Amino acid sequence: MVSYQNPLSHQLRDGGMLLKEWQTALATTGRLLVSFRKWYYNAAGFNKIGLMRDDTIHEDSDVKEALRRLPEKVYNDRMFRLKRALDLSMKQAVLPKEQRTQYEEDIHYLEPYLKEVIRERKEVEEWSKK
Repeated sequence: MVSYQNPLSHQLRDGGMLLKEWQTALATTGRLLVSFRKWYYNAAGFNKIGLMRDDTIHEDSDVKEALRRLPEKVYNDRMFRLKRALDLSMKQAVLPKEQRTQYEEDIHYLEPYLKEVIRERKEVEEWSKK
């Protein structure tokens, strides 16, 4: 069996000048990825009608349970955004740029609850198999 060895590993280990170039390349790639994410976020269009990313998740049984567990204020804010988006959609209008959801402001408010619901469901499935 032949083991794989990264051809750059000895240069990185020995502190060659490639290490600095590697770090610079990673930083550049990170900035490029963030720029692409922002572009895609704006191109998706849901922010133009005031929605957040978690507002657009398809509601299956796990998502419905996660929504049920949301704090009341977070749930009411979500309902306001959905109703406003529906109204804007019916009027074929979008929000002014200063009122649109920005990439930096979009928090994933549903994600922790959804992960917990999925973890619990999988745990129950595991217990029912035994």
